[in-house]
Amino acid sequence: MENIALIESFSEFKDDKFIDRVTLMAILEDVFRNALKKKFGSDDNFDIIINPDKGDLEIWRNRVVVLDGEVEDPNEEISLSEARKIEPDFEVGEDVSEEVKLINLGRRAILALRQNLISKIHEHDNTTIYKQFKELEGEIYTAEVHHIRHKAIILLDDEGNEVILPKDKQIPSDFFRKGDNVRGIIESVELKGNKPTIIMSRTSPLFLEQLFFQEIPEVYDGLITIKKAVRIPGEKAKVAVDSYDDRIDPVGACVGMKGSRIHGIVRELGNENIDVINWTSNPQLLVTRALSPARVSSVKLNDEKMTAQVYLRPEEVSKAIGRGGHNIRLAGQLTGYEIDVFREGVEEDVELTEFSDEIEAWVIEEFKRIGMDTARSVLEQEVGDLIKRTDLEEETILEVVRILKEELED
Repeated sequence: MENIALIESFSEFKDDKFIDRVTLMAILEDVFRNALKKKFGSDDNFDIIINPDKGDLEIWRNRVVVLDGEVEDPNEEISLSEARKIEPDFEVGEDVSEEVKLINLGRRAILALRQNLISKIHEHDNTTIYKQFKELEGEIYTAEVHHIRHKAIILLDDEGNEVILPKDKQIPSDFFRKGDNVRGIIESVELKGNKPTIIMSRTSPLFLEQLFFQEIPEVYDGLITIKKAVRIPGEKAKVAVDSYDDRIDPVGACVGMKGSRIHGIVRELGNENIDVINWTSNPQLLVTRALSPARVSSVKLNDEKMTAQVYLRPEEVSKAIGRGGHNIRLAGQLTGYEIDVFREGVEEDVELTEFSDEIEAWVIEEFKRIGMDTARSVLEQEVGDLIKRTDLEEETILEVVRILKEELED
């Protein structure tokens, strides 16, 4: 009777966790064999018969009959007199099968059995969840905000699985409340201490690509290919697209009439500015397109050093660089070239690095960070604009302007 009661209690886990019958039987047998090893030292000579559907459990120990006084291993051998208490006609050398009752294992062992089973089932669940989400890496997933912490948002999906959206994987403008549905890609899945850690990202370029797959039918159908996508989350992105069908305009299909198709993607990404450009295998043309909306006059490439000298009219320079240097930085990431901007018709100009004796290196690097690496590129900007776009103090900027003006006027 105690066997049936124990199996019935085990079946609760089967119902709760939706474990298939074969897996449950394998877990149960493993748990019982561990208990037998602890009790008898070995489980090799035990047969375990389990039917969880009916609540049946039988454990049989098989031993060999030996003469009285010659028992060396009580687990595998039984004396003739003991064997004949079971069946009076047993002889030396015969096999004896004797049923082991669970109650004989002791109350403490039975409690340990149950605890071990819980642990094994949790381990099985974690492995199943890990495999399930490992296959979803790089795919868009939706989950609900369950708890908001300082460094991460904890999400729960429909099955109660925990998904983590770290602060650095959130778009700067993201703001979520408990109960909100959040979309992102499953970026990574790891097993930490037998528990799967599922990380979601909304900042990955792959999230942008997957949104194109969801929102643009031609991309989903394979008529348009995304060659590369780069982004500064929440600020700006560039996506290079191509089509093997000359009848399809890949940029027009992705953007839609008055931006109707791309609008949903822009809204999902916190109004991120998305430039969609036609991909080309011609690197000069690709650099030219990548710097849009600026109009490039000419491009000189150095394929060995992977650098590009881009010449523009003075009024186009600020467009090429973009706010905070975002445009030129993304163009470089998209093309693979380090892009330097030069102004057409401006004969005299000096690299900022030439002023290293008078201007500290970190100040020069701060100007280069926003795409200004020559004296004129700095002088053509308003001081107020330079204060907004850099982390430099006004006093420092005014001193740099003074030094550059003196050099160019000499």
